[in-house]
Parts: sequence; C-alpha cells; structure tokens
Amino acid sequence: MQTTNSMPCVTAGTEKPWYAHRWPWLLMLGPVLVILAGIHTTWLAFSQPDALVVDDYYKQGKAINQDLRRDRLAQGLGMAIQLRYDAEAGRLQGKVSSRVPQQGNILIKLVHSTQPDKDIALHATPDAQGGFSVALPMLDIARWQVVVEGERRDWRLHGVWPWPQQKEMDIRTDTALAG
Repeated sequence: MQTTNSMPCVTAGTEKPWYAHRWPWLLMLGPVLVILAGIHTTWLAFSQPDALVVDDYYKQGKAINQDLRRDRLAQGLGMAIQLRYDAEAGRLQGKVSSRVPQQGNILIKLVHSTQPDKDIALHATPDAQGGFSVALPMLDIARWQVVVEGERRDWRLHGVWPWPQQKEMDIRTDTALAG
C-alpha cells in the first residue's frame, strides 16, 4: 500500500522577496516620519530665531516699574483713549479725552507680543474734540501691547489689545493702574 502525502511542497523559488510584502514598509514608515519631523523641526529652529526675551529683561522690568510717574500723571488728568481699527479702510481711528485739554500730537505704539520687527509707531494729531484718524497697515493676528504717550512724553496710557477678537479698545486710567 502506498501512502500519499497531501501536504503541498514549497520550493524556495516561489516565495516573494521581502520588499514585495507590505509589512516591512509599514514598520519602516514610523521611523521615516520621525526623521522627517526632526528635519522640519531643525529647519524651523534655524530659520526663525527666537525674539521672546531681551538680554537685559531684568533692567527693563525695573525701569518700567520705577517710571510710574507718567501713569500717575495720566491718572490725575483723567486720561482715556478709545481706538477702533477699520481693516478694510486701513485706518486707526480714535478719541483722546481728559479733564484738562491736551495740546500737541500723540504717539501710539503697537508692540507685537513676540516679534519686535512687527512693532508699529504712529503719530496722530487730535482735533479740538480729541478725535484722530491715522493710516495703519494690516495688523497681524496677535495680542498687541498698546502704549499711548503725549508729545512731550509726560503722560502714558497702556493696555492690551487682542486683535481681531476685539475690533475696538478703550484704555482708561482707572483700569490702566491696577495697584
């Protein structure tokens, strides 16, 4: 009696090479993505330098804290400013008010939160009622620090303007000095 073997015989020539299977490629995909992400992160680190902290931040902070006399003078004068930015017209409109009539120009500084090269300084001449309008290029979406000073820099108002979440901004001396 003759027995037959029903198992198929596999020869070495019929097996696929490794690169014809999908599993090695799926296993290599993770490390390749990590390498590409590392290259992109390295490019970002070298192409966009940090501008978040100045070298003498401690000295600048002390100087700001020591120079509160301008803020106190603005508070004594009852200074306030209302700002509204019309992006379509490219104009910053506003009104300065105080208990004592102010003469001369005002300086408006819009300081970008993280990129000093985007800071903007504007000179405005208020009319008899304190209203003004100045050209302003398109603002970036940012949290702008706003500093408004008199022509002689004897008073100062400052506040934070999250653009474009707030289209208008009011700075009043009772909110400018919180302590």
